[in-house]
Amino acid sequence: MTRSAALYFAVLSVAVGCGTRDDAAPVPAADPRSGGSTTVYDATKLAYANQAPLLTNEHAERFSLGHAIFNQNWVTAPATTEDMDGLGPRYNQRSCSACHSHDGRSAPFDSAGNQLGILFRLSVPGQDEHGGPLGDSVYGGQLRTHALLGIAADAAPSVSYEERPDHYADGSKFSLQMPSYAIADWQYGPPSAELLLSPRIGSFLFGLGLLEAIPEDAILANVRVGDPDGVVGRPNYVWDVTSGSEALGRFGWKANVPLVLDQISGAFVGDMGITSSLFPDETCTATMTECAAATSGGSPEIDDEKLAAVALYMRTLAVPARRALDDEKTLHGAELFASFGCSSCHVDSFETGEFLEIPELSYQKIHPYTDLLLHDMGEALADGRPDFEASGSDWRTAPLWGIGLLQTVNHHELMLHDGRARGPAEAILWHGGEADASRERFRNASESDRDALLSFLRSL
Repeated sequence: MTRSAALYFAVLSVAVGCGTRDDAAPVPAADPRSGGSTTVYDATKLAYANQAPLLTNEHAERFSLGHAIFNQNWVTAPATTEDMDGLGPRYNQRSCSACHSHDGRSAPFDSAGNQLGILFRLSVPGQDEHGGPLGDSVYGGQLRTHALLGIAADAAPSVSYEERPDHYADGSKFSLQMPSYAIADWQYGPPSAELLLSPRIGSFLFGLGLLEAIPEDAILANVRVGDPDGVVGRPNYVWDVTSGSEALGRFGWKANVPLVLDQISGAFVGDMGITSSLFPDETCTATMTECAAATSGGSPEIDDEKLAAVALYMRTLAVPARRALDDEKTLHGAELFASFGCSSCHVDSFETGEFLEIPELSYQKIHPYTDLLLHDMGEALADGRPDFEASGSDWRTAPLWGIGLLQTVNHHELMLHDGRARGPAEAILWHGGEADASRERFRNASESDRDALLSFLRSL
């Protein structure tokens, strides 16, 4: 039995069922400090971009360096700015902030259909040497829609939507938009006939260090058996590039990345073509001769010091405080969140463990509203693309802290892994699989109760 299987079944043997939703756990007392001592009381357009208030002077200086690199546009090599050249040869955006505007999430496409904060994972059936997705032989593991002068970008993605009208139990109407993706103008020949394509938009970046600091056993304790709604939750054990070993996945839409450092170094090379000591190779495949011949910005193109600064920056972005703590409608919504069963996956509270690298994040009581586990969300949301131990219909429970400020910070409320949901109500109504019962309680609720639940979500 593998290590991941042994741990998983050990947890199953001791997990406690949650009972009926009529017996849902009491709603915790409202706590504005969603991020413990890293919380900031900022509800402006910069709510996601604050430095955690408890950082030491040394870490504050590295935060500032990481912030500058995060927002800097990388340029083609060679350039006079030698420490920020090496863009491409194929890439999606020129900076981290292009996909994570104000440390939040950009819309997938703009009104003209240009790619903003969305990317497309590519794979074919099978697994790589570490058990992860197997990239396409022609285009690799990710579609790149931009390239340097004289080099062809991969292809041109687009999206169209089909409106699917439906109604609540009280007769009130709603409509869900079903996305359909098309990829045109493949520049290096056709991809595999078995190509698996999965769109992903960038997630919020605040609080990542706190999620990394949650002890593994605390996450595994939320694996369920005997849940009346059929909620289970499974850990995703993935390849940790930093240690060269298997580890619990915490980040990414399918919990396919274990550490913040792995996440950002993968994004540097995948999204911008910037190599690092963890990912030293460019993304050119064997058929891309001009790509392979392009001038490099160094080996690696971002050094370990700068990479560590960006990692610290992303680990120590402050969590915005919960709001409307005295509003009766919002507090009623919190009760409904529990009684509808939403809290079975969107777990309210954790306490971080010891975090030696950044002690300021240790032993914090936090309220992320996630269990960091995989859940089968049904066919309507399935991308059909496995990722380590995640199936094609599995998704990690997305954290909800700060979600109520999305409109304020990023000027939209597009949610879920591909931005198809136009607000929290549609996001709930797309839920399926293990979330069927919770979705139906929301759909069957009165208008006032639905509004109360949405009011609670927008207070986070």
